[in-house]
Amino acid sequence: MKIVFWSCLLGIVHTYFVFPFIMYFLEKFTSKTNVQNQGNDLPNLAIILAVFNEEKVIEEKIKSTFKTNYPLQKITFYIGSDNSTDATNLIIERYSKQYPQILFTIFKSRTGKAGIINHLASIAEAPILIFTDANVFFNQNTLYELVKDYQNEEIGVISANIINNEHKKEGISYQEKKYLEFEKQLKFNEGKVWGTMIGAFGGCYSIRKNCFKSVPPNFLMDDFFISMNVFLENKKAILNLDAVCYEDVSDKISEEFRRKIRISAGNFQNLFAYKKLLLNPFSTISFSFWSHKIFRWITPFLLLGMLGSSIYLAFNLKLFYYIVLGEFLIILITFAEILLNQLKVNIKVLRFLTHFFSMNLALFLGFFKFIFGIKTNVWKPTERFQ
Repeated sequence: MKIVFWSCLLGIVHTYFVFPFIMYFLEKFTSKTNVQNQGNDLPNLAIILAVFNEEKVIEEKIKSTFKTNYPLQKITFYIGSDNSTDATNLIIERYSKQYPQILFTIFKSRTGKAGIINHLASIAEAPILIFTDANVFFNQNTLYELVKDYQNEEIGVISANIINNEHKKEGISYQEKKYLEFEKQLKFNEGKVWGTMIGAFGGCYSIRKNCFKSVPPNFLMDDFFISMNVFLENKKAILNLDAVCYEDVSDKISEEFRRKIRISAGNFQNLFAYKKLLLNPFSTISFSFWSHKIFRWITPFLLLGMLGSSIYLAFNLKLFYYIVLGEFLIILITFAEILLNQLKVNIKVLRFLTHFFSMNLALFLGFFKFIFGIKTNVWKPTERFQ
């Protein structure tokens, strides 16, 4: 039981503290070697967007896409509507008359995001594909920054730097924003040091078309599946901090919890899809995958292992008696924070505990969603402008 407790604790400490520190340290001694495209030698782009009932954001999305310094004649914007029932289709059709670069496809029945992007990617002719979400808005340099490093033939995927804004003090956007900033820095360090950025941010990333692999049926995390395939093609993955775009983060814990369950189930699908990347623990890809993702995904089970083993050991060892008291104190503080939030008392520091445990509960439930089988990848977008 001692081995169980300390092994579980080590796994959690490694994924959240040790590995990020290792990458932070190595990044400081790594010079950027990516070759940047210059002048007019820019590739054609295919921007790919799947939408469902996005009337609140689709107009701004289209406007931000064409407010770019990238040559418009080199851009084709493929949009697929997954049988939207609001004004989404009407808005896109109106803008497609203004921008001939828009190629709009309406799917007459719910198809799912993966099915739509598979279709759009299959008809795209450009050598570089950019996948994005409707609520992620570009600045004028975003498209250029997402492709300039492809002159380096080793690079297969480039993730954007998505800037998130916090909203209400009673929500969880502050905690989610800080977590995403932590993730962003870790992904950047992985990419700069070894070219092993594990999973592009799904809101916006680019990939060489010859590295694109169609997403399997009923897969939930299409962005992770697509971006991880570059490692099987012996290419590298990086995050470009200059490829800036903007996205709101969720304030409602219920909305974020629902989204994270879906993400978690998709994580376990991808674990088995790319298990071969884990087989050599001494390779940089495998080490990054284990350290950054696998231990993170199994953290709820490590937490349960710590709790169960420490309770068992507390009957005989005084150290573990105090450890158990500390564990239950943390749980009590978390429930107290939830109650205080209901009473309109907001303590940002304590809400990090709520965010951490809700994230791991979502991972736990997502695992069982995966175990019992995922029957469809038809999705409902997170509520916009909360």
